[in-house]
Amino acid sequence: MEKKTDVTLTPELKEFARAWQDKPGNLIMVLHRIQEHFGYIPRNVAFEVAEMLDVPVAKIYGVVTFYHLFKLNKPGRNRIQVCMGTACYLKGGEDLILELERHLGVGLNTVTPDGEFSIEAVRCIGCCGLAPVMTINGEVFGSVKKKDMAKIIARFKGR
Repeated sequence: MEKKTDVTLTPELKEFARAWQDKPGNLIMVLHRIQEHFGYIPRNVAFEVAEMLDVPVAKIYGVVTFYHLFKLNKPGRNRIQVCMGTACYLKGGEDLILELERHLGVGLNTVTPDGEFSIEAVRCIGCCGLAPVMTINGEVFGSVKKKDMAKIIARFKGR
């Protein structure tokens, strides 16, 4: 678990937040930039943003928990997303998740003990014709079969 002092807003993020401070939609824009920078919204950074933008921390957590894009936990170095949209689900998306869990030894929305991989289900990747689909760090893998999983994962180990 991270300590409160481990992660703070960088000078660039503070400047970005100040630039958006009085604009409509500022909270989502600032949180989006923080997510891009850290890969998630660190707890103490949420408190810093609340103070900078003069909004309650509860409002920040309301936004972060409402939009699935935002994460409260640091993802693995290699972020695996499995599509669970209708086409992918029907063509075996759930089987891919189960195979990943078996292969990596961790469940959905968790990170491997070495910090290398995290697994999450997403609503739709937008590649329905390639179902079932998964991405690793944004790289798309289509028509994935369970037997392909070990080889795909191996490409990202130690990268």
